[in-house]
Order: sequence, then C-alpha cells, then structure tokens
Amino acid sequence: MASSLVIPDGFQMGAATSSWQIEGDSAGRGRCMWDDFAMRPGAIVDGTRADPACDHVARYVEDLDLLSWFGVDTYRFSISWPRVMPGGSGPLAVAGLDFYDRLIDGLLERGIEPVVTLYHWDLPSELQATGGWVSRETADRFADYAEAMGSRYADRVARWATLNEPWCSSFLGYAAGVHAPGMRDPGASLAAAYHLMLGHGLAMQRLRAVNAHNLGVVLNITPVYATEPSMKAAAHHVDGTQNRFFLDLLAGRGVPQDLIENCAHLTDWSFVQESDNSIISTQMDWIGENYYSVMRVAPPDTGTAEAVGQDALASPGCPPMTYAPRAPLTHMGWEIYPPGMTEVLHRIARDLPGIPIWVCENGGAMDETIDESGVHDPIRRHYLHDHISAVLQARTEGVDVRGYFAWSLLDNIEWAEGWTKRFGLVRVDVDTQIRTPKDSAQWYRAVLQGRDTSD
Repeated sequence: MASSLVIPDGFQMGAATSSWQIEGDSAGRGRCMWDDFAMRPGAIVDGTRADPACDHVARYVEDLDLLSWFGVDTYRFSISWPRVMPGGSGPLAVAGLDFYDRLIDGLLERGIEPVVTLYHWDLPSELQATGGWVSRETADRFADYAEAMGSRYADRVARWATLNEPWCSSFLGYAAGVHAPGMRDPGASLAAAYHLMLGHGLAMQRLRAVNAHNLGVVLNITPVYATEPSMKAAAHHVDGTQNRFFLDLLAGRGVPQDLIENCAHLTDWSFVQESDNSIISTQMDWIGENYYSVMRVAPPDTGTAEAVGQDALASPGCPPMTYAPRAPLTHMGWEIYPPGMTEVLHRIARDLPGIPIWVCENGGAMDETIDESGVHDPIRRHYLHDHISAVLQARTEGVDVRGYFAWSLLDNIEWAEGWTKRFGLVRVDVDTQIRTPKDSAQWYRAVLQGRDTSD
C-alpha cells in the first residue's frame, strides 16, 4: 500500500464488541434466546455455546489494557439484558450491574469513552417465550430496561445506542431462521421489525427522562444493486426491507407504502399504529452505521456464491431472486467493496439530514497464518485501510461522519457461524484464552497512536 492514511483531528477511532459474543459466564446471568438457539442441533455450525466465549467477564481488565495498548478514543460494547435484568423484567441483578460499573469505570480511568449498546440481540428467554419482538409488549419491556440502565450509568456513558442492526434481529431471526429465535415466519418478521423500532423510540424517550445524553440507534444500511434490468423491482423490494423500512420510520414517514402493498399477503399490518410514528421518529443525537458489504440482486438460480445472511427469505414478499456477490470475498462470502461505504454514508446523510454519523462496525473474517513471529492477516489490514479511507472520503465530501469502530476487538463467537469465522484484531485461543494481537492490530495501533501511517 503506497498511500498514507491520515486521521483528521477530532475524528474518533475505536473498537467494538457485543455481550453474548465475548462475555461467557452464562451462570452469572439469566438465559437469552441465543442460549436456547445454540441448543438446537446444527443451529450453530460448530456447536458453540455461550461459554467460555472470550471469558470477558473474568478477563475484562486484560481487555481494557488491550484497548489502552491500541490507544483507542472510544469503545463500543453492549449490555447483556439478561445479566442485569434476568427474565426481561422485574428486579435488577446487582452482580450484573456491578460488572458494567467496573467496565465503565475502567474505561474512564484509561481515558476511553464508553459507548453502550442496549440491545445486541440477546433477548431474555422469558420474553421470547411470550412472543419476543413479534409482541408489542416486548417494546414496552425494552423501554423499562433502557430506563433502568440510563438511571444507573447516564453520568458516565458518552453515547447510547438503543438497538444494533434491527434488520438482523427481525429478518434473519424471524423470517430466514438463521439467527435466534430461528423462526421462518415472514409475517412475524415484519411485526418484529416494527416493534423493534417502536422499542427504539420508547427507549429514547425513557433515556432522555433520566438525563442520558447522546442517544441514537445502529443500523446496517446496505447498498443494493440489480445485476440486470429485469431485477430492478426485486432490488427495490430488498432495499425496502433492508434499508427503507428503518430509515423511513426514523424519519417519521412510516412504513413504506410499497412494502405494505407487496407484503399484504403475509400480514394485515394490524400491529402498525399511526400514533407510533412520533415515538419511533423521536429526534436522535446521532446514528450508527455497520458496513460490511453490498447486495447484488440477481435472477433465481444464477447466484455465484453463498454469502452468510444474504438469504432471499430475509426479504419477505420479494419477487423471486438470489444474491450474486463478486470477488474478492471474505470468509463470510461477503463482497469486499469499499466504495459502498462512501455511498451508504451519503445515503444516510440524505435520508436523515442533520444527524451526525458514526461507523459503529466494519471488519471482516479473513485468511490468517500463524507462526513464531505472530498472526499474519494482510487482507484484513488492506480491508481496514481501504474502508477507513472510504469513510474519510465521505467526510471530505461533506458527510458529517465523526468516528469509526473496528469490528472486532477480539475474535469471538460469530453467532450462527460459531468460532469458524474470526473477525478480531486480536486472536483469542478458545482453549487457553490467550490474546495475541494480529498484524492488523499492530497496524491499527500505529494508525491510532500516530494518527497517520504510510505503507
């Protein structure tokens, strides 16, 4: 790489993780739907369950020291709802609250801003048993949980995200069945997507009421392209379920009319209430974007590769289609396409004008080699360089993008892929829990510490 990467003053750089993927210590919390999903034979490809994960609850000080070694400005992590509120409602768990107190205080002691995600998919099992996100009641319980967390941590948390990637929670979980709770009910998935957004709006209001500041949500807005003119209608529909559903609700426009019409055979949309619009579109202080790839919509039976999560079932009501990602691909089968990052940041800025943007996740599962000199992952290093450059290009072009979080600090449980896909800057040995910074970590550290690097 001949070009140099210069990080502008004031642009925040960080790393991100999520609770179920790294924490372990399932005995110290209530059950969540991912624990239940992991019990199903074949649901997680290598049979991985929640323990030990990265044993983060026991090793959080070591992980905080890793963050200090990197020199990050900020760290995004998620609170485990069942660790602090077992069962999804009722009394709070003191041990869980105390753990996040120690984590937040440890970050602040190291000069690192804590960014909290309230929901990164680990819904308490008891709430899933009563309908999960298909039930409007879950949105109310989420608001209660958000208020409790705001009351506890508002004085120390720099920014709050209500949800992480509600598209995944709803359409991968309730329509495609490849994520927890593992359902294949397209009508239910639409209700789940809507109630997630309602929960977001209710949580925003409750967080503000307890003086929590800098409130937002994290989406995974994804460029969608038709591979040929005949697929434009299908691509528009995919864009509707992937992107417009969430952007339009946040903007106060309601559910897109074409989706209502195209999915009328799947649901009567009776869960939609006009009075919810003002709740869901509660003014945000920022919005997060998780960017990994693009979606290329192709005619049925013409797809060239299988990409994890790019499943026609995850776009309810869509005309017949498949996905055709183009090489180069990550281990997830995701097309590596840095220009999509710039494009998607411009789109968010257009659809939700005036709202600052943070890139809250970006990274990839890549080839790695291990020898006595370390863990070598040159593709990941190039990936990060090119995507950070794409973010900074959008900023140069006038998009108000204010920071970037690499995904992920650590190798971790990659949801239904288990330990077979590794995204970390730091390698984690599942048996010994030894953390080893990869070559990409050394490079990212140089970027963060020097705020410029040349290759």
